[in-house]
Amino acid sequence: MNKKLKEKIHESFSSVMPITLIVLILSTTVAPMNLETLMLFLTGAVLLVIGMGFFTLGADMAMMPIGQQAGEHLTRTKKLWLIVISCFIVGIVITVAEPDLQVLARQTPAVPDLVLILTVAVGVGLFLVLSFLRIFFRWKLSTLLLLFYAVIFVLAFWVPDSFLAVAFDSGGVTTGPITVPFIMALGLGLTAVRGDKGAEDDSFGLVALCSIGPILSVLILGLLYNPSGSGYTPLEIPVLLSTKELFGEFGHAFPDYTKEVLLALTPIFVLFLLLQAFFLKLRRRQLIKILIGLLYTLIGLTMFLTGVNVGFMPAGYYLGGQIAQLSYNWILIPLAMVIGFYIVKAEPAVLVLNKQVENISGGAISQRAMMVSLSIGMAASLGLSMTRVLTGLSILWFLIPGYGLALGLSFVTPPIFTAIAFDSGGVASGPMTATFLLPFAMGACDAVGGNILTDAFGIVAMVAMTPLITIQLLGLLYRLKTRDHPAAEAETSTETEDEIIDFHQEEPENV
Repeated sequence: MNKKLKEKIHESFSSVMPITLIVLILSTTVAPMNLETLMLFLTGAVLLVIGMGFFTLGADMAMMPIGQQAGEHLTRTKKLWLIVISCFIVGIVITVAEPDLQVLARQTPAVPDLVLILTVAVGVGLFLVLSFLRIFFRWKLSTLLLLFYAVIFVLAFWVPDSFLAVAFDSGGVTTGPITVPFIMALGLGLTAVRGDKGAEDDSFGLVALCSIGPILSVLILGLLYNPSGSGYTPLEIPVLLSTKELFGEFGHAFPDYTKEVLLALTPIFVLFLLLQAFFLKLRRRQLIKILIGLLYTLIGLTMFLTGVNVGFMPAGYYLGGQIAQLSYNWILIPLAMVIGFYIVKAEPAVLVLNKQVENISGGAISQRAMMVSLSIGMAASLGLSMTRVLTGLSILWFLIPGYGLALGLSFVTPPIFTAIAFDSGGVASGPMTATFLLPFAMGACDAVGGNILTDAFGIVAMVAMTPLITIQLLGLLYRLKTRDHPAAEAETSTETEDEIIDFHQEEPENV
């Protein structure tokens, strides 16, 4: 086995093992699980480990280089109209094919799948254009965030409840495993040509703005669109009588997810071919490396999506329902927080983000520090989400103060931490949230007789919100620690800063 691939699979095993053990413990204690659902989950976990290994290696070899080269060459053309049109088209195309969005659309009864997907795609396309214009004209990110979130929360009071949670959820799932590596690398390419002091800060923030576009566009859809037939159909857990039927479930799903991933990767592949033909002129060895990277991405993401959709979704729904039926169902809140703390480690795009943050900051913001901050944020979001499920409180009671605090922090936190924080919100709410945590909330909501659309949906939005606060608090910690170390603040790659930000005092991984 390829040495790097072996390392990536080992990393993914370490990421997936904690949540697997938690589910096993719950299934043998407070929430006894039937054998077929447990076997689906365990088989899905194996596919998750292998799939994440292939995907993260493929992202390093192909997705990141293609995105960065595209950004650099678009910027060097100095043709604003060409860059705007390209960003808009790229935003729409990669969003339409984003697997996370497909998952959310299938679970959303309030609006037809195609209507929701196209609405979200246009929102991402427009805000990817805005993201470039921010870099080009050097607009302040915190000001833009404050402006657009103010518009969002004003619209939120006029939109039907059936659209509200779905709108905020769409902002989280849009930035998934296909979109995030490419958009983040595109941002690096767009800012690399500038080379000024603020370029590093501006290389982050694209994911943050692209997460706003879907929320705004779906809220507007809610004002204009009158859904017909928005009944909710509970998730059906398959009944399996043999191992042949067990593997048949995965075998039948595998071609469908292969097709989805191929659809997602095709526009990126076409973009690479155009860059190669007109600009890059890469040597044969470099070309083969990128093509192998795309193949790894295809294999990895197909295995990952098959595992989480076939194996994790039924397990999440079943566990949520079983725990919520207990006489002491308040335990749902702390158990969800434990699940949240560990499940974020299994999000493939989180690994990509953390590595890029460490590389750009020269190790000043370590992968460990990022992961701990994201885990704490995820735990908080799951606790708040289960509180909503049990009490039926409106999501606005949580989002308004949460985003108010996050936006307030953006004016006192170092700019790069604000950009990273708002990027992290979109990255944390990936396929594990859509295919395990959302069904978990839906199962619990069904069990307590709640409203699925208003009480269970919105969990993705909560997951996307809390990292905005925890990462910015990390930035404040950094500012306080470096107040007496001006040299460390000026030179992010120094050993002093590594010690300040790395909670575990480990050396950054060599990439």
